[in-house]
Amino acid sequence: MKQNAFCSCLWHERPWLCRFCKGGWKIVGFLLAVGLLFLCTVLCISAAVCDKTEDRILTPHELSRMEGEFDCILVLGCRVYSDGTPSDMLYDRITTGVSLYRAGVADKLLMSGDSQHPSYDEIGAMVRVADEQGIPTEAILTDPMGLSTYESILRLRDAFHGRRVVIVTQEYHLHRALYLAEKLGLDAYGVRADLRPYQKQLQMELREILARCKDVYYGLKQPPPPWM
Repeated sequence: MKQNAFCSCLWHERPWLCRFCKGGWKIVGFLLAVGLLFLCTVLCISAAVCDKTEDRILTPHELSRMEGEFDCILVLGCRVYSDGTPSDMLYDRITTGVSLYRAGVADKLLMSGDSQHPSYDEIGAMVRVADEQGIPTEAILTDPMGLSTYESILRLRDAFHGRRVVIVTQEYHLHRALYLAEKLGLDAYGVRADLRPYQKQLQMELREILARCKDVYYGLKQPPPPWM
């Protein structure tokens, strides 16, 4: 059988490369097809989560016109710097939650984040900023076990007995939080905390696409978190 000229000229001393030249591209094509299918599935799931929750994201004005009371305003935690300073995202979440409290949306602010290690304290930073903005101590609830979006919302339901709530975070994150809230049986609405441009926004939004897929699984299976 005549050998491929390209193989015989360049790779005649490497038979395994000749075999790859003859049949390997089929494997490459198969892997590319699988990768493309995976990518399309991930993007479709992410888009479905966003579409399903879009009408639950309201402005503060729209929220104030709604009938009935809300149990609390849930402010989701995020990065705190090593000196205890909240990141811009976290500061804006707190500020947005405070403005909703002042508008009379609910009489409690629930700060939920990761405060499991002495060197990293999201809750301490959140309470400090809310206090600086004039929120009375008795109006602030804290949950240091909010280690993930899923755990924050699960504990909102089970530990704090929230049923009708407002969730505050940036828009890219709100869709996932509202999806989980619906799956966990809560009547939840979201308010955007996007008060400025943020560093690495594209990176966070790309990461969020995968996170939405993960939390679709969590919303369907509702596994118990490690602390239960």
